[in-house]
Amino acid sequence: MALETKLVQKLSQSLLMTPQLQQAIKLLQLGRLEYIEAIEKELLENPILEEIKEDHDGERHQDQDMSSVNHENFSNGAEYEKSVEQNSSNPIDWEDYLESLSDPRGAASPKGLIDFDNRPSLDSIADTSEDLQSHLLSQLRFIDADLLQKGILLQFIGNLDKNGYLCISYEEIAEECNCTLEEVQSAADLLHSLDPVGVGARDMKECLLIQLEHKGLSGGLTEKIIKLHLSKLENRKYDLIAKEEGVELKDVYTSVTTIQSLDPRPARQFTEDATRYIVPDIYISKVGKEYVITLNDDGMPRLVVSPYYLELLKKKDETSKEQRNYLNEKLKAASWLIKSIYQRQQTIYKVTESIVKYQREFLEYGIDRLKPLVLKEVANDIGMHESTVSRVTTNKYVHTPQGVFELKYFFTSGIKTAEGDISSSSIKEKIKSLIAAEDPAKPLSDQQIVETFQAENVTIARRTVAKYRESLGILSSSRRKKLF
Repeated sequence: MALETKLVQKLSQSLLMTPQLQQAIKLLQLGRLEYIEAIEKELLENPILEEIKEDHDGERHQDQDMSSVNHENFSNGAEYEKSVEQNSSNPIDWEDYLESLSDPRGAASPKGLIDFDNRPSLDSIADTSEDLQSHLLSQLRFIDADLLQKGILLQFIGNLDKNGYLCISYEEIAEECNCTLEEVQSAADLLHSLDPVGVGARDMKECLLIQLEHKGLSGGLTEKIIKLHLSKLENRKYDLIAKEEGVELKDVYTSVTTIQSLDPRPARQFTEDATRYIVPDIYISKVGKEYVITLNDDGMPRLVVSPYYLELLKKKDETSKEQRNYLNEKLKAASWLIKSIYQRQQTIYKVTESIVKYQREFLEYGIDRLKPLVLKEVANDIGMHESTVSRVTTNKYVHTPQGVFELKYFFTSGIKTAEGDISSSSIKEKIKSLIAAEDPAKPLSDQQIVETFQAENVTIARRTVAKYRESLGILSSSRRKKLF
């Protein structure tokens, strides 16, 4: 077969991801904080863009004393589309453009961005929590210790994990502080006397023993159980413990009660990170018999084109060709950004509107009425692709009459019943409530939970109940049982 070179014409279609489309997709999937950061970055990089500020009276104004440009018209107006598509060599009637797009209040809101005075207020809460290290350092000032001991204690405090356990060995601390193991042990004894008791232990066994000694209960059966029978204690094999120690079962129960009063994670009360409060992206409020959707634009940057640079583009005598080309490129970039922002808000609104339509009973009655829902149903309802709906529902939160939820929360699988499909989230909530109301001495087994569902015409497998129970972090019935 001979090889030859020839020219062939071929017609094909392909999807090209333009920079503008990539930007729109990126903005769509960002959460609230990341979205604000992205907009602020664009404000720094593009001189054409300006942010409309809001004064104490609630009136919006621009940084410069010039008339602002209407956001909605800027995003959708035919005149603007026509203007930005022209190159710098063609004349642009900027006077007519500015007159047609002037708006004393600045950026108008897209659908759903309305003034809604009855929205729930978000209280500003000052975080005054203290972390473990600060708590220990504050006590270190009052300890009667020499400089070497305080240096060793600082090494201890700096190497504690979130549970309050020591992350490195005594040998490493001795090497770091250039001291002996005896000096490290002496400093450890000082650390163990601080609050919370048990902090600085190397493992759970040592932590429990320190607390036991602090309570003055060392040397008895309880100490033996901690030292020798922790694995049996975890598996609730109290009869084996009694047999091996040659004591009555009731004595073991008494020791177990004492151990249960100890804290295996002494640092749990201290938080390492400040609590992050969720700011909803959408509010769903009931007005009369209808649900009103409001996009939360509080604190969100409002962008407009700088009238100063638009005026500058009109003055060809004062600008060079290179300057006009630069400004036109920035103007096109600003156009795409504002259109992407507008489209993002509209897409969020449409997805939320569709969710409200499907999950109206949840909004009325709570999680028991949450319906099974998949991305494809919402995508078909609003005429968009599933991937778009997935991006919209990621890291977006909605405030509803039933509480604050991530938009993804409303998409769950379902279980078929005689009366229709039930959401898996509703099943989990039912399992949680059943276990919460059970008799601690006779906890419900997975099979008993299955039978409870069957009495309500809900067919569910025992392994499904076990899977849901484990996902909720609930122990099996044998480990939930209260023996004393």
